Amino acid sequence: MNPDTMWRAVLGELEVNLSKANFSTWFKNTFIYSIDDDRAVIGVPSNFYIEWLKKKYNLEILSALKKLMPQIQTVDYRVASKRSNETQIPEIKLDAIQPSPVSQAKETKMSADYHTFGNFVVGNSNKLAHAASLSVAEKPGLTYNPLFIWGGSGLGKTHLIQAVKNEITKRYPDYKILYVPCEKFTNDFILAVREGRGKAEQFKNKYRLIDALLVDDIQFIAGKEGTQEEFFHTFNALHQAKKQIILTSDRPPKEIPTLGNRLKSRFEWGLTCDIQAPDFEMRRAILQNKAQEKEFEITEDVADFIARNVQQNIRELEGALNKLIAHVQFYNLKPSVDVAMAALGNSISSKNKSLSFDKIVDTVAGFYNVQVEDLLGARRNKQIVIPRQIAMYLLRQELQYSYPQIAIKIGKKDHTTIMYGCEKIEKQIRTGHNIHKEIILIKEKLYM
Repeated sequence: MNPDTMWRAVLGELEVNLSKANFSTWFKNTFIYSIDDDRAVIGVPSNFYIEWLKKKYNLEILSALKKLMPQIQTVDYRVASKRSNETQIPEIKLDAIQPSPVSQAKETKMSADYHTFGNFVVGNSNKLAHAASLSVAEKPGLTYNPLFIWGGSGLGKTHLIQAVKNEITKRYPDYKILYVPCEKFTNDFILAVREGRGKAEQFKNKYRLIDALLVDDIQFIAGKEGTQEEFFHTFNALHQAKKQIILTSDRPPKEIPTLGNRLKSRFEWGLTCDIQAPDFEMRRAILQNKAQEKEFEITEDVADFIARNVQQNIRELEGALNKLIAHVQFYNLKPSVDVAMAALGNSISSKNKSLSFDKIVDTVAGFYNVQVEDLLGARRNKQIVIPRQIAMYLLRQELQYSYPQIAIKIGKKDHTTIMYGCEKIEKQIRTGHNIHKEIILIKEKLYM
């Protein structure tokens, strides 16, 4: 097995449980250097990585490796570059695992970075930010300047501003565009101050003699007075020259702590828009879009299962999809809900633990504005029967209760009534009945 493919599977598992900053900082440019019996050696860029990975992530890396190769007992690290190691590691053989073949073109596409408007899924949670970004890309410096996009981690802010960068480059090939994380701006400024006048001049030319400046995670400028002062002057120089500025943050300008008032007011000069967490339909659309990019066929029930259980952000969704793809390829399986459940494992189990009989019944009763006592009682009018059948269906689907268990829980003597109710709901779902949409909304509330 190609060690790069194996390491991507390990990274897919780690990515689900780590923040974007930690994942990109500590796992970029890492790779499997060698496998020797029960020992795996990971190649890293520097000695500092060795100390940090040993201290913080050694157990997680070992656990992810053992899922693919149970014989691995220890993990070591070595400073190395991938190029210098190309001929030193043979194909890795895994006992009792026959991975499905993956073409070189597919592997390249799976690892590629796509940041375009074409593959950005638009929904109610991000349509303003998307429209504003597209407007800026069409007429940089003339519409919203600055454009300030804020929202939680992993919701697509970086995708949007890089899509702007790519679109401007396509429309205006001569434009000089600079995209940097805020940390990069800070480090460049510190280096310029440390090395003196020549470096300071070079710094100013880099950040001011451009047509567009895109800064990711500008909130990290908070508390850095010298950096804020320099960014204030950089901002003014670019804005006065009608050069485009785009900033992203995890919060709006007014809520960035220890940010100077001068910068707060300037950040709000143009347009400030937010990106919220995606709803169920959007999460499912994102999954299907990502799966198509990766040339992976995902069924609706599998997409529903992942979208229902992975709700925080888009990065978690993609990480879950990567884990599923790796699991399917390594074990040569056909994607299904059961396979997805096994692949995602602990990453969804903690969410499911919060689900209970009472929560399902209370949520269904609240959704249909009926009393819990009526839902569990003997009344048979239509306003009660349908919510009752939906509660039965959810107890079976979400908690895997048997028909007799459900009958006992809701005080029925005969479980055939439960079976009939569940089958009726399943039939209505298959035939496209509006009840399917109502169940999706109820599930949204259950997993909030």
